[in-house]
Amino acid sequence: MKVLANDGISQSGIKALEEAGFEVLTTTVAQEQLINYINTNTISTLLVRSATTVRQDLIDACPSLKIIGRGGVGMDNIDVEYAKSKGLHVINTPAASSQSVAELVFAHLYGGVRFLHDSNRNMPLDGDSKFKALKKNYAKGIELRGKTIGIIGFGRIGREVAKIALGVGMKVIAADKFIDAAEVSVDFFDGQSVKFNIATQAMEEVLKQADFISLHVPAQDGYVIGKEQFKLMKDGVGIVNAARGGVIDEVALVDALESGKVAFAGLDTFENEPTPAIPVLMNGRVSLTPHIGAATNEAQDRIGTELAEQIKNLLLDS
Repeated sequence: MKVLANDGISQSGIKALEEAGFEVLTTTVAQEQLINYINTNTISTLLVRSATTVRQDLIDACPSLKIIGRGGVGMDNIDVEYAKSKGLHVINTPAASSQSVAELVFAHLYGGVRFLHDSNRNMPLDGDSKFKALKKNYAKGIELRGKTIGIIGFGRIGREVAKIALGVGMKVIAADKFIDAAEVSVDFFDGQSVKFNIATQAMEEVLKQADFISLHVPAQDGYVIGKEQFKLMKDGVGIVNAARGGVIDEVALVDALESGKVAFAGLDTFENEPTPAIPVLMNGRVSLTPHIGAATNEAQDRIGTELAEQIKNLLLDS
């Protein structure tokens, strides 16, 4: 049986699948050529990340497919219910990348409160001639310890963000439509742990109280954070979106940045990928990464091995 990892897969995942007798193809096939490639090579499992889409036309046109797998959490690039209605298995790895995304959130937060995103733009240009001026510009940083972080969406990734925040010494508040409370365990290197029970609140209350806001919600119709939500926030708030593009109204975000309502934003996802809006990319108050939340070696290893295990269970043990 053949597995096509069209957006790539870790070597550990390839090894696990090959040891189980699967042939793993890692050719990156263009979207418009994918149906023909799957049928020509009798692919039984198609693995994707965010670059490849799996819609009804492909599902209908590829009778050899038995499994569609998403390396990651969100499956908005797959017609999941339609695939299931046609008898296909649809799998993903919801827990594998949580830690990596959470650490990226804090990379943006630490960079934002110490102006690293802007300093790293300006030091190469003017560091040799305007050192003292730049030092003055970036001399009003703040600490995260003692501040309040508001987490919008308190699933796996939101709770990983909470763990880091608690370890840093922040107060954690959260909002989630489907979760009333969650236990968060902060684990230390020597086996000790401290458990916290965090009850969720209405999103409006979280927005009003938070010094920093981190979004961890799925793609959906309409904005989660728009003009009205920005009005509720504290002046000088910091906001990070490492969830999905389109959950923040980027026009309203730029306005809030320019007015000072939002001190800085960290964006890993954008409304228009892979061509984010120029006003967002050029704004000096925005810390930018190109959708790399899950792009660590450790996360990719976990994703690959978890996908391999699910594929083996479905195709070999059934």
